[in-house]
Amino acid sequence: MRKKILIADDTNLMREMLKAALDPEKYQIVGEALTGEQAVEYYKEKQPDLLILDINMPKMNGIDALTEIMKIDPKANVIMCSDQKYENMIVLALKKGAKDFVVKPFTSTDVVVAVRKVFGEEDA
Repeated sequence: MRKKILIADDTNLMREMLKAALDPEKYQIVGEALTGEQAVEYYKEKQPDLLILDINMPKMNGIDALTEIMKIDPKANVIMCSDQKYENMIVLALKKGAKDFVVKPFTSTDVVVAVRKVFGEEDA
């Protein structure tokens, strides 16, 4: 059974890189959101096993989207991703319920390691 993953990032290149990093035999991309608002809507609609969420997005940032999603589903699996290397944003995201954090620019390995960690597939 493939895990359903929702990607939320306003940059096309980042969405493509995230998709390229994930093995299509293990993970199914169920949607791509371009804003925080879309991320929340798609989350409700598609109920993914995991959301990969950018912090810097138009209309609603990733931290606010994360807050909304945690209200909808307190058990949500969310990995934040951002080019902000600010410690406080990472801490804030983790406090608000994010399971992990990937800093841009990331490698495919960074993404896979974070995703596997969330799903408890750490053995590989």
